[in-house]
Amino acid sequence: HSPPLKPGENPSESSEAHQRKELCHWPCRCPPVPTCTPGVSLVKDGCGCCKVCAKQSGETCNEADICDPHKGLYCDYSEDEPRYETGVCAYLIAVGCELNGVHYLNGQTFQPNPLYKCLCVSGAIGCTPIFTPKLAASPSARVTGRKKPGQSICGPGQHKQLQSTNYRLMSAYRSLPLVLKKKCLVQATPWTPCSRTCGIGISSRVTNENRKCEMKKEKRLCFIQPCLTNILKTIKIPKGRTCQPTFQLPTAEKLVFSGCSTTQSYKLTFCGVCLDKRCCIPNKSTMTTVQFECPNEGFFKWKMMWITSCVCQRICSAPGDIFSELKVL
Repeated sequence: HSPPLKPGENPSESSEAHQRKELCHWPCRCPPVPTCTPGVSLVKDGCGCCKVCAKQSGETCNEADICDPHKGLYCDYSEDEPRYETGVCAYLIAVGCELNGVHYLNGQTFQPNPLYKCLCVSGAIGCTPIFTPKLAASPSARVTGRKKPGQSICGPGQHKQLQSTNYRLMSAYRSLPLVLKKKCLVQATPWTPCSRTCGIGISSRVTNENRKCEMKKEKRLCFIQPCLTNILKTIKIPKGRTCQPTFQLPTAEKLVFSGCSTTQSYKLTFCGVCLDKRCCIPNKSTMTTVQFECPNEGFFKWKMMWITSCVCQRICSAPGDIFSELKVL
């Protein structure tokens, strides 16, 4: 419906004043595809024509320049009444995020690690690396005695190349073998480290190995070590060695989780300890299903990591550390 006319205003003047500007034109004529900064989505514009860098929170938007959909942003036209032609990108109201016991609001940016900048979006956390040049590793700094004072031996192209190659980040999602199951190309991220260093914890991954072939979060139980007061008294380290990668308890025991215990007793393989600063982590494992029985509340089943071997290494990460895969060389 058209807005009511003001006194002394004729219909033609009203329609001209409130007419929105036409921003989309066909056929499409697109400029070269832009290179977006890390963390900014490359999307099709609102006209469905060209690839553009999505607008971010607080930036102006319109019918063509759309807000970043992957960050839960929308174009708020409320301040452009009555034209509703130009808006500002704002976050949809949604739940926040929790990381290491700290709660973050939806749309809040934070830096829990010196090399990552993160953003909370509707309960999910997305992180992008912060690129810090490592000048000491520059070939320009190593070569001396061949240049005049004030002259650099590196050209502009070499400087740009150095800035992009003087750091190395291990991918958060390693390449895994692809398997085709019932017309579904099965993909999965690696399991996260166990949430607890002793006792029963939880690890998770994202996979599409399900009936609908949809990416979903999957959880499993993990049991790296029992919580013993003095574990070195339980584990016997061979003479002449500093580590014992794996060990087992003398007898099979029932597992206890959330006040419920397993219906069967298990003799699990645990990761061992070292006398030096190394730590032992699972190296090979399989998946099994265990059933828990709760007093007067019935049964439930959980998938569980079944450790078959462990490896002792110097790189140790805290439980639940989402940056454990990150290394700087």
